[in-house]
Amino acid sequence: MSTTDLLSRHNLNFNLYLLTASAIFASGFALHSLLSQSQKPSASGTDQFPITRSPRHTLLPHLTAPQRSALPYPPDALPSPRDINSPYGTLRAYEFGPEDGRRVLLIHGISTPCLALGGLAHALVERGCRVLLFDLPGRGYSDAPSDLEHDLRLFASVILIVLASSPLGWIGSGKDGEGFDLVGYSLGGGIAAGFTSYFGHLVRSLTLIAPSGLIRDEHISATSRVLYARTTLFEPILLRIVRRRLRKPLQEPRPGQPDVSGEHGADAKDAVQAEVNIEGNQRVVLSRSHPDITIEAAVNHQIEYHEGFVKAFMSSIRYGPIQRQHELWRRVGRDFEERGKEVLVVLGERDPIIKCEEIMEDAREVFGGRVQFRVMDAGHEAPVAKGDEVAEHIWGFWEGQ
Repeated sequence: MSTTDLLSRHNLNFNLYLLTASAIFASGFALHSLLSQSQKPSASGTDQFPITRSPRHTLLPHLTAPQRSALPYPPDALPSPRDINSPYGTLRAYEFGPEDGRRVLLIHGISTPCLALGGLAHALVERGCRVLLFDLPGRGYSDAPSDLEHDLRLFASVILIVLASSPLGWIGSGKDGEGFDLVGYSLGGGIAAGFTSYFGHLVRSLTLIAPSGLIRDEHISATSRVLYARTTLFEPILLRIVRRRLRKPLQEPRPGQPDVSGEHGADAKDAVQAEVNIEGNQRVVLSRSHPDITIEAAVNHQIEYHEGFVKAFMSSIRYGPIQRQHELWRRVGRDFEERGKEVLVVLGERDPIIKCEEIMEDAREVFGGRVQFRVMDAGHEAPVAKGDEVAEHIWGFWEGQ
């Protein structure tokens, strides 16, 4: 065979390989695009941006007043609800307490609606505070932007929108010229610290309750690393797997600490169980108008009926302020040192998610010593199960500042 024939055959084989590889890539890309589009609601009607609607739009219009009242998370569970139109969809907020009271913004955790902090909110109102709570995107009665990562940029923007929606003017000097008090729990703690690192001039005081942000790598399980890796190639499959895993700790309650199934490190589903702590929260009153509702039932209902929840949960794990927030926290420490302020960190000594000794060590380092700690006889669910006690710690901290 001549050299020319060999080269011709080589070129033919190479072209066939190239054509085959291109076809496989194109097929895979098309499949990925189709799967992604099936999970991404398109903008329609008056929506300019892709939004996944909450049960406020998809469920409530089909229910009678008695049926709404019987929901695990009734739309009037907390006083003075309002729905805020925004580029991120409709956001649900509650603002109540004396109009001239000390203003407190509370941010809830990764898996619950803001109902989880209802007991703490009422306890602060009884001490004369004006409180503002809202459902994070994809939780409760807040819609979810379906084309955005749930990272600190989204959360900070939503906070500013919620603050601006109040007729009392939370954005500005505030009461006594010192802004508002910011309280964040779990993921809400990581959000609160990150927000303060950029908008510290608005924040009068910062309280972090069992906060995310500094969780060490060894506490993230191998399963979570796989399920919440930053890839969307198999997103529809992962969504189904995660939804099933989130249901499990709610359908199979067990006493004691979350079970990590022999894995080294906690799984994200353990964070859900830790926040609701089924056994510990059965007798907790979160809503004065609906005293029998439980956070367990509210979260279970959210998993089933909020079409955007699981995707928002996964995105928050992937992109939210869960780990490696040290530099932003250091920025808060430097700012508070200049202002002569300290951060309050409230912890549960039996918390399986936020390890007491580790967070105390790391928080002292990043805040430069500008921090106080209160350790409670509780797990991760401290502000849910013991809202009045947490309020007492916060109030005492304020009085000492």
